[in-house]
Amino acid sequence: MALPTELRAGALASLLETDPAAKTRMVAELAELHSQGQARVDNAAVLQPAGAIPGRPERPELVPPRLVGRRSMATTEGRAMLIHALAHIEFNAVNLALDALWRFPGMPLAYYTDWLRVAREEAYHFALLSQHLAGLGYAYGDFPGHDSLWEMVGKTSGDVLARMALVPRTLEARGLDAIPPLRAKLAQAGDVAAAEILDILLRDEEGHVEIGNRWYLYLCAGRGLEPISTYDALTARYKAPVLKGPFNLEARRRAGFSEAELARLA
Repeated sequence: MALPTELRAGALASLLETDPAAKTRMVAELAELHSQGQARVDNAAVLQPAGAIPGRPERPELVPPRLVGRRSMATTEGRAMLIHALAHIEFNAVNLALDALWRFPGMPLAYYTDWLRVAREEAYHFALLSQHLAGLGYAYGDFPGHDSLWEMVGKTSGDVLARMALVPRTLEARGLDAIPPLRAKLAQAGDVAAAEILDILLRDEEGHVEIGNRWYLYLCAGRGLEPISTYDALTARYKAPVLKGPFNLEARRRAGFSEAELARLA
């Protein structure tokens, strides 16, 4: 089946795809069509999904976070479990970017191209991690995963302001804090290739969080809302996770958090 050339419809079709490799190919194709000026954006269309959202493979098995399990970085299996967990996060991040792209009509055209960029980069991350996992003798789906990231995507499906507040600038921003210590563990274990992949992830995730911050502030301004108090209210209303340190304040600053927000974390 040909991929729809309207950007939001193409994002929805990619989101519904269950095969991870096919999904990443569809995202790459959609990004290429857009770069060539062949994927228009209809920001007024109200789209209806033709299947369950998101499209996911039968594996990995989804379990509560406490049951995902951890292993020592001294073993190949332990490193594979960590790489698998990261690949699972990136696969979910592909889906959340596609969902942000198709779901919310009436946004400026730049909003949709921003989330296309996020989807393309997250798909690239997933491919890098999957390839590295294969080099360790494993494949995506060999270990269980959890669904915490997508649960918040579902909760915020009715309000783009809540989505921007609680997914990119809350859940994804936690990656800015978590990636450096994980990178250090992998490097210490001698897995230099994995450490270099995490360098790419951190670089790109700063940009993704910045996109969430920028559109959150745009929406707050458009609705006449004060950003910090609004964020606190949304966090309480949607029962978002409480932020816990240590925090990567420099990465968060580069990702567009204000000094007032950073001061609350220090």
